[in-house]
Amino acid sequence: MRKLGIIGGMSWVSTATYYDHINRIVQKRAAPMASAPLLIESLDFCQLYALREERDWQRAASVLIESAKRLEGAGAEGLIIGANSMHRLYDDVAVSVNIPILHIAEYVGLAMKLAGVTSAALLGTRNVMTESFYRKRLVAHGIDLLPPNLDYVEMLDRIIYDELMVGKVTREAERTLKTIITNKAQEGAGAVVLACTELDLVVDVDANVLPIFDSTRIHCEAAADWILHQEAGG
Repeated sequence: MRKLGIIGGMSWVSTATYYDHINRIVQKRAAPMASAPLLIESLDFCQLYALREERDWQRAASVLIESAKRLEGAGAEGLIIGANSMHRLYDDVAVSVNIPILHIAEYVGLAMKLAGVTSAALLGTRNVMTESFYRKRLVAHGIDLLPPNLDYVEMLDRIIYDELMVGKVTREAERTLKTIITNKAQEGAGAVVLACTELDLVVDVDANVLPIFDSTRIHCEAAADWILHQEAGG
């Protein structure tokens, strides 16, 4: 098995999910006593959330670049960034190390293409929903994305940052997500992308009005594939 580095802590809640999911997949595929060889650096999210100004993003890039270099130096043969929004900095981090970084949106796009999905709604933090860095990866796989609804952007940002990232799960948040997804179905979406690593806490991924593509699950599958030297989706 290859050793994978995880840049985590964004938030610690989702990093715990990554550790759990990757190990369960590796154990199931490799051997009952197998566990994934992982190096995890859990960053202090206080420095990295709700970034708005370009200088804030530049500062965040330097934090992630240093983390990637430390993980590479510690023996990681590949990396993942355990947060959708931080993939805005993917190119900066990728050129700073000599090992591959598995891009979350790339694997989401591949999974959707394999499933024959052609239209979808993207749900996540403000920058994921409104900027191009994530959307263009899905569009490149033939996915037509509904335009972001700014009211939903505000709602989701509040739920993600004020509740989910501190481990708080409420019935109200579950109802809000159910309403948003139902409305997206009525608007013509053929599927929904959960492009926030904590949204599966308030969305039933396996039973919904639309097919749900959970970026965390998909990224963990890709990570396990890579660790086990298997092709993605194999």
